Amino acid sequence: MKHFINLKDIPVKDLRKILIDAKKRKKARKKLNNLDPDKDIPLKGKLLIQMFEKSSLRTRLSFFLAISQLSGRTLTLRPDELHLSKGGESIEDTAKILSSFGDAFMLRTDNDEKLEEFKKHLTIPIINGLSPSSHPTQVLSDVFTVEEIKKKPISKLNITWIGDSNNVLNSLVAASIKFSFKLRVGCPKKYQPDKNIMNYIKRNKNEISIYNDPKKAVEGADVIFSDKVISMNDKVNKKKKLRDFKNFKISKNLLKKCPRAIFLHCLPRGGEVDENVFKSKNSKVWIQALNRIHVQKSILLYCLGKLR
Repeated sequence: MKHFINLKDIPVKDLRKILIDAKKRKKARKKLNNLDPDKDIPLKGKLLIQMFEKSSLRTRLSFFLAISQLSGRTLTLRPDELHLSKGGESIEDTAKILSSFGDAFMLRTDNDEKLEEFKKHLTIPIINGLSPSSHPTQVLSDVFTVEEIKKKPISKLNITWIGDSNNVLNSLVAASIKFSFKLRVGCPKKYQPDKNIMNYIKRNKNEISIYNDPKKAVEGADVIFSDKVISMNDKVNKKKKLRDFKNFKISKNLLKKCPRAIFLHCLPRGGEVDENVFKSKNSKVWIQALNRIHVQKSILLYCLGKLR
């Protein structure tokens, strides 16, 4: 049984196997409808239980289609309907029930400790659909998208992140270490990665550069990533934070520094990107969103011991 909680805890050979499998499965589905099963029906009879403690559109839809195309089923639980939140039932007892009824559990949570507590008591795999410190399914899918569009290993590309140091960036940092790619981070000084992330980077001796000038951060970039400046449940002075990021907007003028770069955004978007960039030929956000399905299929197969 294998969990999928944080990219830094998963061997790179396993991550690469997931990406290779996702590429094969996407290619094999060219003539199939959304709900048509993959020909090998590898997860027939399996049930994925999902629980969302935070808002979700792409993760919810992509996991539904992922398990459906693998011939399994999904059941989505609302935390406000469970005894876990309403009746004081423990995570341990909840985990035992989930393990008895389901084959895998996907949790999108506002609490990293809850993920670890579930992992401790579950006897089925747990997948992190997003937590405050990590968004591994998103970023592994993004690696897939970059390599698909650029047609070369991500290790040969220059990747830039413009935005806040959030859970998506944390996973991108982990990916840069696993897949050995150069990562530039552009953000205001007081929004740089925290000490734990910086120590993780130093321990792994990876090539990550931090700039407080977005123009320097995007120089030579093959890919520019961004995310909403105000994240879900961001407990800050939002007006002040938006002012702090005023000069870090992804604009046409900024892209002049790297005209061949593609633009990726995990969505939903805010004012951090100009409309004419978001809808430009550089923008690959819709392919990026759709690729979540293919990679998450292979993540499910990995967790359930069915990865070919």
